Amino acid sequence: MPRPEAWRLDPASYPHHDVIQTRFQDLDVLGHINNVAMAGLFESARVRFNRAMALSGWHGHRWLVANITLNYLAEGHFPGDVEISTGISDIGTRSWQILAAAFQDGDCIATCDAVLVMSGGGGATALPEDFRAGLERHRVTRPG
Repeated sequence: MPRPEAWRLDPASYPHHDVIQTRFQDLDVLGHINNVAMAGLFESARVRFNRAMALSGWHGHRWLVANITLNYLAEGHFPGDVEISTGISDIGTRSWQILAAAFQDGDCIATCDAVLVMSGGGGATALPEDFRAGLERHRVTRPG
């Protein structure tokens, strides 16, 4: 698997940052944060990011996770905190992508790409314009 683009490894590329504490129970037998625990750290950061955006236009709809891709770049360790930086990438007609990167001691240890879909109960539905505008305000910063 190719290494993520350099901008993905820079916390300044993301508009939102959360510090999440690791737990002893997050460790595997090799002494590093296991893959399930890392997925949980990203999930917590994604939920915090969604709340921080305070988007309108979603009432009567649900957000469903359609895809999660995690890339592990280095070992994470307890008891160090993990800073997870998050932002919006692609915005489609009915879905959007949230990109995140986890940092420990200044090094990127993992990335997470999540695709979310807006559902109106009967299946995927178009993103309301005010919701789309809110997503736009929280975009990642890509070079160029």
